[in-house]
Amino acid sequence: MRMGMSLAAMAAMLVQGPVAADAPPAQRWQDHGQGSGQGYCRRPGPLPVLGAEDAPGQTRPRPTPRYAARARAGEPDMVGAPPPAPPPPPAMVAAPEGGGTGKYAESAPAGDARSGSEGRIASTMPYPPRPYPRPQPRPQSGLLTAGEHDDLLNPELYAQYVRGSNLAQWVPELPQVDTGRVLTVAVRDGAGRPAPFVPVEVACSDGNRLTLTTMADGTVAFFPGVDRLSPQLRVRAGGAEWRAVSLSRGAGGQRIDFTTGQAAQRARKLDLMLAIDTTGSMGDEIRFLQAELGSIVDGLRARHRDLDIRVGFVFYRDLGDEYVTQTVPLSADIGAAQGQLARQYASGGGDYPEAMDQAMIRAARQSWRPDAVKSLLLVADAPPHDDKVGRTWLAAENLRASRVHIVPVAASGVADKAEYVMRAMAAATQSRYTFLTDDSGIGNPHAPPAIDCYLVTRLDALLRRVIDSQISGRRIEPDREEVIRSVGQYDGGRCVIPGDWRQ
Repeated sequence: MRMGMSLAAMAAMLVQGPVAADAPPAQRWQDHGQGSGQGYCRRPGPLPVLGAEDAPGQTRPRPTPRYAARARAGEPDMVGAPPPAPPPPPAMVAAPEGGGTGKYAESAPAGDARSGSEGRIASTMPYPPRPYPRPQPRPQSGLLTAGEHDDLLNPELYAQYVRGSNLAQWVPELPQVDTGRVLTVAVRDGAGRPAPFVPVEVACSDGNRLTLTTMADGTVAFFPGVDRLSPQLRVRAGGAEWRAVSLSRGAGGQRIDFTTGQAAQRARKLDLMLAIDTTGSMGDEIRFLQAELGSIVDGLRARHRDLDIRVGFVFYRDLGDEYVTQTVPLSADIGAAQGQLARQYASGGGDYPEAMDQAMIRAARQSWRPDAVKSLLLVADAPPHDDKVGRTWLAAENLRASRVHIVPVAASGVADKAEYVMRAMAAATQSRYTFLTDDSGIGNPHAPPAIDCYLVTRLDALLRRVIDSQISGRRIEPDREEVIRSVGQYDGGRCVIPGDWRQ
């Protein structure tokens, strides 16, 4: 069966009922979470107040983790669990006929949950053979390679990923973002053009209200589970008349279309924030990102001649490091912003999780312009600490309420938990999950993502396409000559599912 339906056709509705005492942790979280208490139309709670950022050279004590590895005799104690070892070089076998664009394919180990188990599609992943260790070229743009995936376009596969991973039990503070159950509200003008930045209000049956604003494509996505929508509600866009809506109890999607009387104006402003993990394991990514940023900005300006761009950063490490966060506010001085990035280097860390929660909170508190496309690139190779996942998600909810797309850029150390958290944040903010791949031969090996199909291109071109799609309001695919290799059966962002997939 082809995943050829539109985002609106995939949007589905979820009826929220009483939650049993033995409900899954994520469902209990939705019923007892932060924000609007027990009522419907749940809104995110206020952001935690963080103290002043550390001055250069100042450190804060590292907290004692829940688990600590014992050091060998004569060696200093290790704080927390070390990051997972990089995956071994893939075994090279000849690719089957039609199994991708490359000459070689990675053979998945037996029982690998990422390739065929629990009903997943087994994908061939061709990699060119290369010696280890790899030679490291001089940093420049256009060398790093990456793929991307949109879980809103692949709801069945995302649901299977959530069920099969069991990570929802490990991370109960993170709700299950059901991408197959979305209420999509689309707003267009009289000429049929998408109307961006239009407030869409939902009134639930208990009187609570929730307001989100349309993206550049004129749509806004409500998640009945996360947003706790009532079975009967009313919806209006841009102050128009209210419409009564009954949430469907069955499978399938529901979309509501509005027409505004004002002519839609295309987006002319971009606020681009980068939250970058600068701990010791991120050295390669930081060096090459310093070269990539200029290429990305130049490409966007070439596509949108009158685009007003502001760039800012939140650099982050962890407690006990030289600093926890360093914020560079959004500014139109791109040269100064690049200079700030050029001064960054990788250091610190020590345990695997990092202070992602503080970085996301700092980013959510930035002065985002109300009439700009807003994009936050989260460049990271590790998840937040287990007891800070709830704060990280709260920051993501506040960014969503401000209409900020969260675009994760998963680096070499990303493991299952980090991927799970970052994909949920991307889906909730109508964005895409992006990840570095091994095709460039640069840096540490990258674990394959738990994703069934994607195209590999250069990272700078990929990020330009993702942000350009956010600005133009239409999905932009790579040209054929940009594709380095393909994984699975990719069709315009959707994975083609075989007819016997469920078996």
